[in-house]
Amino acid sequence: MGKRILGQKMIELPPQKTNYYLQSLDEIEKIKASGKRPKLLFHVCCGPCACWPLDFLCPVFDVTIYYNNSNIYPKEEFDHRLAEVRKLIANYKRDKGYEIELIVPPYDYETYRQDLVPFAEEREGLNRCQICYRKRMAEAYDYADQHGYDYFTTVMTVSRQKNSQVMNLIGKELEKDHPNCKYFYSDFKKDNGVLRGKEIRLRYDLYNQNYCGCEYSLANRKER
Repeated sequence: MGKRILGQKMIELPPQKTNYYLQSLDEIEKIKASGKRPKLLFHVCCGPCACWPLDFLCPVFDVTIYYNNSNIYPKEEFDHRLAEVRKLIANYKRDKGYEIELIVPPYDYETYRQDLVPFAEEREGLNRCQICYRKRMAEAYDYADQHGYDYFTTVMTVSRQKNSQVMNLIGKELEKDHPNCKYFYSDFKKDNGVLRGKEIRLRYDLYNQNYCGCEYSLANRKER
């Protein structure tokens, strides 16, 4: 039985993995049967990661992208990735008619990194990264809960470098503190999600970054 730290909390992963992709399909079927089109706040870290998830979500939800990524270093990289998100949104409106709103909270890396500094020497994927995931998801979920969204989810389950089991456990924990907004379970990697996303990224000629975001992941990339 494995363990992962979410924020400062140890959470045990069950011995059997949950198929969050099937859960997402079941939820979508329920929504379609209701005849409603819910509002979903979608935490997005970059354009390439959002490509396939937007194809998956937009037919069912009115999607708003929440680009709260003060983990990204330096500021020029934050701006570059944001520009690619804007480019993707424009392409989706032109080609598919989806009206996707974009919300960008202020960038504040110096404040954000204070929680990460104690774990500066760790390799990627441990405490530092899990604290980072939770910080961004919690901030975005707060916004969704306070502004009338029906659902919240994150793009990060599309990444092969991130554990979707952990991401969804974070979402499950956060849902308890956000009574007005459901968490949408996902595993955007499934059903060739990575390949589908790559095809869309190449079609739109989106910049594809080669490190996760923070100064530590940038340093690790340079070492490699």
